[in-house]
Amino acid sequence: MKKITLKEYMLCALFTALMVAGAYIRIPFPLLPVTLQPFICALSGLVLGARPAALSMTVYMLLGLAGLPVFAGGSGLTAVFGRTFGFIVGFIAGAYVIGRISERLGKPTPANNLKALLPGLAAIYIPGIAHMLLIMRVYLGDEQAGLLAVLSGNLPYLVKDTVLFVMTAFAGASVVPAARKALAGKAQ
Repeated sequence: MKKITLKEYMLCALFTALMVAGAYIRIPFPLLPVTLQPFICALSGLVLGARPAALSMTVYMLLGLAGLPVFAGGSGLTAVFGRTFGFIVGFIAGAYVIGRISERLGKPTPANNLKALLPGLAAIYIPGIAHMLLIMRVYLGDEQAGLLAVLSGNLPYLVKDTVLFVMTAFAGASVVPAARKALAGKAQ
């Protein structure tokens, strides 16, 4: 297994900082705040690759659990009991999936990017929805909360993220190679 270089650690820190900034750029909605975080997660996977992208999302999660105000829905250990924490875990999985698939596919064409981004979106939403359902049913005691209700409540966000990921697939065909080339040209 290849070691992560110092440069990759620095890029991880950059994407961690972007995730923090993405949490503060938000539009309030009833169930979840709309943030740029899924987009930043996707971009980290496309640009950094699987391991560094997952590391950057893991650092983001650990900073929030340590109490730094980096989560859109509140930080600290109690964030685990919030409805949105599953999506934070999903960012780690999504970044890894997107990175792993894009590494295997090679050239970041719109089609290849889409093949990496859509499974990555599923990797974000599956733990997010599952955790939300668990918190609503068990922790909050909402007997009415069922899978269909949680899915339908998240449908606007899923549609927004799907459209954003499709746009990212097309834009990434030119942006990702340029970003990779620029990052490769800097000091090692």
